[in-house]
Order: sequence, then structure tokens, then C-alpha cells
Amino acid sequence: MALAEEVILETQGLVKEFSGFVAVDGVSVRVRQREIHALIGPNGAGKTTFFNLLTKFLQPTSGAIFYRGRNITREQPADIARHGIVRSFQICAVFPHLTVLENVRVALQRKLGTSFYFWRSERSLGNLDRRAMQLLEEVHLEPWARTQAADLPYGRKRALELATTLALEPDVMLLDEPTQGMGHEDVSHVTRLIKQVSANRTVLMVEHNMSVVASIADTISVLQRGRVIAAGPYSEVSKNPQVIEAYMGTSSDSLSGGPDGP
Repeated sequence: MALAEEVILETQGLVKEFSGFVAVDGVSVRVRQREIHALIGPNGAGKTTFFNLLTKFLQPTSGAIFYRGRNITREQPADIARHGIVRSFQICAVFPHLTVLENVRVALQRKLGTSFYFWRSERSLGNLDRRAMQLLEEVHLEPWARTQAADLPYGRKRALELATTLALEPDVMLLDEPTQGMGHEDVSHVTRLIKQVSANRTVLMVEHNMSVVASIADTISVLQRGRVIAAGPYSEVSKNPQVIEAYMGTSSDSLSGGPDGP
């Protein structure tokens, strides 16, 4: 059990109902600082709903969310972002007609509260370029700095999304299906990037690719029908009879799920 001071994000008995349907049912999760915590579960388990509760796209029916020991249950999405909880989405969210460098620069402007720079000359934005290039180097995209985002292969677009997320200087990165729709080579590349950028950061990720989860997650929480049925390292969770049953009897080495439900 993690010491209280090690926990950065925690939910206690989180519940979300939709017209009588319970999508998240008493979920208690503790995410420790500087760990990669994976949230997995079969179709309809409630993973995306849980993410939406954390980022306040939805308000919980009951239960509580704590960040660094502070109750943030009723705070607004903008407040959550200001705390340093930053989310990426299943659909790659980049500006397709801006260059790779410009995409990261826009994210830096948002963090600095200088969005009005967007309307200034190219020269006035140069002071942000150095930091943008550092972030692109961190995700191995510096050779594509002047490339339009629309021209990037899908895996590189997800790497760009990581760079724009890092530009916001997150304390906690919420990654929603970061390898969804990728071929094997792109999955391997993005998995390595997540592991690399997680150094000294906290990552909570929803992921269906179990080889990804097995290779980089420190802790795994398994949801089924809105409830946590197991939590711990992959070596333990993958052998849990409830987890194996939840994945329709597949072996622990091939656990996988489809797109999430509510």
C-alpha cells in the first residue's frame, strides 16, 4: 500500500449513474507519484466514463476525487487543467494545417497565458521556438518540425500529441487509448515514448493493448461493469481468476478488449 504522501490522485467510492444505469460503481483508485498506472477492462467497463469524471467532463453522482490530498470533486474542467492534470484523447487532437513546430508552440502559448501571440508576427513567436524544439526532440520529432501535421504518419501524430501535452507541463498525464489504431511498429515507438516521457511524471492511461500494459505499467486497475475487480502489478493481475473471466476466459498472455463503452 502506497504511503499517503506518495499518492497524487485518488478516487473514493466514485459513482456515475445515467438514468438509472450505473456506469461507474464505487470506484476507488490510488495513483502514486511518478508511476505509470494503467486502467484496463472489457467493453463497457466504464473506463472512459471514469476519465471523464477525473477531468470533469462529467460530474459524479457520488464519491470523491482528491488531487494531492485536496478535494477537487466539484471543480470545473479549467480548474483541473490548472492543477496540472492534462488529458489526451482517443482521436488524435492536433491542428492538421499547422506545422509540427507550430502545434507545440500553440500549446506553449496556452500554458503561458499568451494566446494573443497567435495574431502576432512569426518573428515575435521565435522566443518560444527553443522550448518547442526541446519538446520535439524529447519525442524524436525534431526532423519533422517544419512538416505540416496533416502529412505525418499516424504514429508520429500521436507523438506530436504527446509533445503538445508535455508543453502544458502536466503533473499527471491522462492518456486515453494512446496506441489505438496503430500498426505494430507505431505501437512499439509510442510505447517507448510513453515510458521515456513518464520519467519524473505521473501517467494514468486507458489501454487495450496488453503487451503495452505489461511492458510499461507499474500498477494496473481492472474495471468490470463499473467496478474495480483487481489492482496491482501485471504479474499479479494477469493471473487473477476474476480478470481472466472478465476477458471471456482468454489466457493471461492475450487479454485484450474492444473499444470502451459508456
